[in-house]
Amino acid sequence: MSGSRFHRPAAYSHPVLIGALCLALPLAVAAQQAAPAPASSAAPMDMSAMPGMDHGAMPGMSMPTRQTDTPITPAPTPTKAAASSMPVAPTSSPSAVDPHAGMDHSTMPGMAPMASPAPADHDQSMSHDTMPGMDHGAMSSMGSGMTMGPMQGGHAPPDARSPDYSDGIAPSHMKGMDMRDNAPLGMLLIDQLEAFHSRDAHGQNWEAEGWYGNDANKLWVRTEGERSGGKLEDANLEAFWNRPVATYWSTQLGARQDFGQGPHRTWAAAGIQGLAPYWFELEATGYVGSNGRTAARLRAEYELLFTQRLILQPEAEMNLYGKDDPARRIGSGVSDVQFGLRLRYEIRRQFAPYIGINWVRRIGTTADYARQDHQPVLDRQIMAGIRLWF
Repeated sequence: MSGSRFHRPAAYSHPVLIGALCLALPLAVAAQQAAPAPASSAAPMDMSAMPGMDHGAMPGMSMPTRQTDTPITPAPTPTKAAASSMPVAPTSSPSAVDPHAGMDHSTMPGMAPMASPAPADHDQSMSHDTMPGMDHGAMSSMGSGMTMGPMQGGHAPPDARSPDYSDGIAPSHMKGMDMRDNAPLGMLLIDQLEAFHSRDAHGQNWEAEGWYGNDANKLWVRTEGERSGGKLEDANLEAFWNRPVATYWSTQLGARQDFGQGPHRTWAAAGIQGLAPYWFELEATGYVGSNGRTAARLRAEYELLFTQRLILQPEAEMNLYGKDDPARRIGSGVSDVQFGLRLRYEIRRQFAPYIGINWVRRIGTTADYARQDHQPVLDRQIMAGIRLWF
């Protein structure tokens, strides 16, 4: 009897549990239908609700009609047994879902079907003929219609410029700004105004030049001399017509007059002066006088800038004569050679004091005349002076 007591109640309990489950299953289904659907990133987007987007007018964009009257009924949740029998999709991120599925881009205006890009191959050359939107025929016709002339040279047409190159522009009233480059200008340069001291004498030297005129024609005047022992030893004055013949170079034609000890001499003069490469100022002048006298003078100067104001100026000069002139104590051939160094400081560009040293070497017959007059053949002078220009 004890065995029947234990098993009989268990036999009655199974039908009771089965009946309770049958009653509870409809209640669970009804409760799930009444609950709101959970938010999901994979839920379809209502594109028709976006303002300004007429998707119906876009070809290839077929959108389902929204049913507002019929409620959306979610699919029932599968049971655990049914879920185990469904095929499992490979695991991927939410971005793996293609949101553009069902969209026909080839039917949209201006949207050509996209081809798969070819693998990069650096050995293949680019063909510009296959590039859309490029009319290579028009580009070739453009090149055929253009004529490229020479970069330099040739001749301008007769009416390209006005005769004075002003093109009708009136000259400026500002001084020195004449657009026709024909305004007369002038300058006076006192290059050396100094006192010197040597072993046998002391005195004063000067050297100056000035010009007045336009770019094409100038009156050029220069002078130099020496005064010692209270009297004028030697001096000359030259006047030229100066005319440019090349860039930085001009010719000079005029006359020279000698003063000082002995008779005065007058010479016809012709020469050239200018700025040589590397900023060397050169001057070469030939002279012809009465009684078959001839002479020549060569000069060279250079300015070495230590600073913008401190400048060293070397200078060399050589004089030659064609015949002896005992009255002026000058011999034929190379008469004398001079070399000087002057170091100036430009307080202003127009005013610069300086100190320097100068060597004078008399040569040939001129040296013989110096010995006869008890004058030094080699004279060294120490000087101090000022340089001015206006």
